[in-house]
Amino acid sequence: MKVWIDQDLCTGDGLCAEIAPEVFGMADDGLAYVRQDGKMLGGGALALASVAAHLREAVAEACEECPGECIFLVEKPGDSE
Repeated sequence: MKVWIDQDLCTGDGLCAEIAPEVFGMADDGLAYVRQDGKMLGGGALALASVAAHLREAVAEACEECPGECIFLVEKPGDSE
């Protein structure tokens, strides 16, 4: 599974960063971004972060709870647990 955030839709509530801080973070611009190996990635669909198996449930919850509906999950073939 991979995840990305559409910053144009992000409301800056930070719920994703609270739910899964290993995968999401808030930047100085007040918007959420994905993290990969502890580093904040750029924005948009080209900034895909891989989600470790043990974080998938938290990332799915963050996606469901996001008020801006800006978090997008991308399933890869053979990506089952």
